[in-house]
Amino acid sequence: MRIALPGLLGLALAMPALAEAPGDWASNNRDFGAQRYVPLRQITPANVATLRQAWVYHMKPAASADKPAPARLFISEAIPIVVANTMYLPTPYGRIVALDASTGVEKWSAILPNNDVASIRGVSWWAGDGTRPPAIIVGTRAGRMLSYDARTGALNAWFGTDGVVELKTPEVMNGQPNAAYIQPSPPFVWRNLIFTGAGPGEGPGGSNGGKGPAGDTRAWDARTGKLVWTFHSVPRPGELGHETWGGDSWRDRSGVNVWGWMTVDDARGILYMPYGAPNNDRVGIDRPGNNLFSSSIVAVNAATGKYLWHFQVVHHDVWDMDTQSPPTLVDVKRDGRTIPALVSVNKNSLMFVLDRVTGKPVFGVEERPVPPSTIPGEQLSPTQPFPVLPEPLAQTELSRANLYKGEAAHEAYCAKLVDDNAMKLGPIFTPLELDRYTVSLPGTQGGVNYYGGAFDPKRRLFVANINNLAQPMRMVRQADGSYVNQGPLAGTRRFWDADRRLPCGPTPWGQMVAVDIDTGKIAWRTTLGVTDAFPEALRETGRPGLGGTTLTTTGLAFVGATDDERFRAFETATGKEVWTTKLDAAAASTPIVYGGAGGHEFVAVVATGGSQNITRLDGDEVIAWSLPDGAR
Repeated sequence: MRIALPGLLGLALAMPALAEAPGDWASNNRDFGAQRYVPLRQITPANVATLRQAWVYHMKPAASADKPAPARLFISEAIPIVVANTMYLPTPYGRIVALDASTGVEKWSAILPNNDVASIRGVSWWAGDGTRPPAIIVGTRAGRMLSYDARTGALNAWFGTDGVVELKTPEVMNGQPNAAYIQPSPPFVWRNLIFTGAGPGEGPGGSNGGKGPAGDTRAWDARTGKLVWTFHSVPRPGELGHETWGGDSWRDRSGVNVWGWMTVDDARGILYMPYGAPNNDRVGIDRPGNNLFSSSIVAVNAATGKYLWHFQVVHHDVWDMDTQSPPTLVDVKRDGRTIPALVSVNKNSLMFVLDRVTGKPVFGVEERPVPPSTIPGEQLSPTQPFPVLPEPLAQTELSRANLYKGEAAHEAYCAKLVDDNAMKLGPIFTPLELDRYTVSLPGTQGGVNYYGGAFDPKRRLFVANINNLAQPMRMVRQADGSYVNQGPLAGTRRFWDADRRLPCGPTPWGQMVAVDIDTGKIAWRTTLGVTDAFPEALRETGRPGLGGTTLTTTGLAFVGATDDERFRAFETATGKEVWTTKLDAAAASTPIVYGGAGGHEFVAVVATGGSQNITRLDGDEVIAWSLPDGAR
């Protein structure tokens, strides 16, 4: 299950928890538990409408007479970090930058060595240990981890080899040294440990099936770059869960990886790892069984990697549902006691509230029957776990009767799309079929994606933005006998009119949802986003998007995400929209709220257009807003 290296286990306890100022945003999701709750009080529901643009940082380097502007390398989903009035983030142009967080003026920039590319979702902060200075930790597309001096942007020679640790080591590459192995999200830093997940790809099918690099989680010494422990995400012989992989299907299995964010209970020293689906993530014929620890939350001792408990959200996942959202740590007040808990939300729209010490459901979970597969050899689990409470955050039923209703032309398009392709429409966990398109809600971009939700401990609300978005799938048998999701409408294409970017499922296509964490009941729902292409009376459709929500102690919920290129604020208590501004491109990232110079409070977000066929691919800005002097 885990390999711990003697002599290094005490290093995680050598320094206290985050000691940054209350106005800092020192971790991607602000705090170790990913609550994304900001204690600052300057911006309120009463004055948020007076926010003005404070500064804009254009991430694309300017062209010169002898040097053209560089090409964009990725679409940014970065959540900046801010410590001591300095903002750090990767840009889509191969650089890490440090900005004055109050003015947007660049303090330093660093080009990644060997034309490497940083994680699209951000960088991480290590506070130093009193001997070594604070560092910016970067994961890359080439499978490396880098440590930069936070003050100067120089690589730290004391970390790894001249500031670089090679993550593509033999014990995880399974004999495929040239296979893809990336860091989709930045490493997660806790005390003197750095935790890394993996991005080994989704599995192409074919004769290779799901074989490839391992998705193991590893911990590294932030002071040296040395490996501390490894947790085997696919249990090996003799380890708990090995029996859930039929035959030798565990061997060299890829996937089952943390590609989103981890969280940690700082006081208890427990690390929570949200694992994704196995490879191949659409076909499980070659991996009979429930396949632990795929699509599971796994808790381990953060200092040693020792297994504590797990909860599997999807058994034998062939829907690519994953559990990639950061498990949000909350305290539930129930039956006169306080339960330390975590919230797991994911693409299937189901919200599980678990005791974070034991892994036991707080509101109950039922194993409910689901349909079997008709594909020869595919042995789906006969049941899947459903929480008793809360109810699903997004829609879980799709039928001919609830296709889009509204604009006549789009209604006709959707009906024709279904009829011309003889699509089978169904509910959550509808199995894929051979040579026929199946479409169910939610699809792989439905529900809540990697950004997760946020928690307001004052109002006792867990708030998330969701997509009601389906995706066609079709299994095809190849010449070598293997199966693959294939067809002109399969893969990453959504269930929509791609030219007009209009989904065919029921509206609202995007929503904000709040759950009372103490009762498990939905507190409110509100539509998120408008469709500008429709007549005014039909525009309140909600819009799909990527990027999460941030909450403030004054009762505001800030969110970008949607492909209508707006940035919004809602009242946390009611879901009422209280401020909206139009951007040049969609903000497919989670906004941050932080304190800058002179006591000024700022809201900032990265807006580069988005990815995953969701939002328009343009824009290269970090934008910050603050209140005018008279409104503070």
